[in-house]
Amino acid sequence: MITQQQKPPVIWLNVAIFSVTFLVALVGVPLYAYYHGFDWIQITMLLVAFSFCGMSITAGYHRLWSHKTYQANAVLRFIFAIGGAFALQNSILHWSSDHRIHHRHVDNNDKDPYSAKKGFFYSHIGWMLRAYQASRYHDYDNCRDLQKDSIVMWQHKYYLPLAIATNLGIPLAFGLIHGDVWGALLLVGVLRLVLSHHTTFFINSLAHIWGSQPYTDRNTARDNGFLALLTFGEGYHNYHHIFENDYRNGICWWQFDPTKWLIKSCSWIGWTKNLKVTPADRIEKTKAKMQFTRIQEHLSSMPNSMARMSHLEDEYNALIAKISDYYQAKKRLLELEKQKLASSYDNFEFVQQYQSMKKRLELQRREWQGLIQQYAL
Repeated sequence: MITQQQKPPVIWLNVAIFSVTFLVALVGVPLYAYYHGFDWIQITMLLVAFSFCGMSITAGYHRLWSHKTYQANAVLRFIFAIGGAFALQNSILHWSSDHRIHHRHVDNNDKDPYSAKKGFFYSHIGWMLRAYQASRYHDYDNCRDLQKDSIVMWQHKYYLPLAIATNLGIPLAFGLIHGDVWGALLLVGVLRLVLSHHTTFFINSLAHIWGSQPYTDRNTARDNGFLALLTFGEGYHNYHHIFENDYRNGICWWQFDPTKWLIKSCSWIGWTKNLKVTPADRIEKTKAKMQFTRIQEHLSSMPNSMARMSHLEDEYNALIAKISDYYQAKKRLLELEKQKLASSYDNFEFVQQYQSMKKRLELQRREWQGLIQQYAL
């Protein structure tokens, strides 16, 4: 057990920044709004600045640099580097190093920098209030690839002046142009920073506590659609922790993931390329395995469980086999379509087989979901 004397020293600069900005946002912003008010232009600028910070972290720091899920040109990398400094969440190099350690040692209280198993407060903000990582603070051996990126190293070298310039310069410039400097400093400066900080911090804390685990229960990560709304799509965290090399977090069309949409849209103009996507069959098999494991655990405590578990296993194996057959056939069909051979007479029988496999898989999926609902009762 760690005593008060054994605890690492307090990082007073971090304590001051987090405390003062939070108090100003909590008290100063409402008071200014009451006595002076904010107009729609200021509110719009707040949202733009918040989005700039948020997307620089999610699309830049996280999916581009930490996980290398796609490649971006120098213009976009520079924009994200500036936005990351504006977000005041440390340099790209340092943030990515911490995050890679988190993924490698998730939930390990001795190695995970912001382990959720140490509690909400610690994983949300407490890990930054004391020098818990002092022994490896400047150890970036796990980011040697990033040290070859000139923009990453430029931002790392000049992070402090960039952070000061953006956090004072952008709100001040807007305030001078708009004619309300104090309002801009409060809204675009302080409130934007607090919102940017704590929505990002929610992924380290709430996204490991609140939500569902459709893909894996080997770690505490959760999928949470509400958090996705606050974090530009980062809320689908259970998916992310098992498929971290996917540029998407929300894989369904209806899931809110503007970071994915930004990365994809930038590929249309040549700003991003080599977007990595997890194969659909692997995703479906992983989800089915999680369902199978959960129902097995549920059935083990019920009478006549052996017969039910045998039936469940047969249906699960049938589903996995049909998934494999269908996606292999789909891959071949796509190759034929690229070669413009899918409509040829020689491949007519294969196309018919593919359609049959698709129908059999749909039937098996319905059988499986019905079984899940039946045994989950």
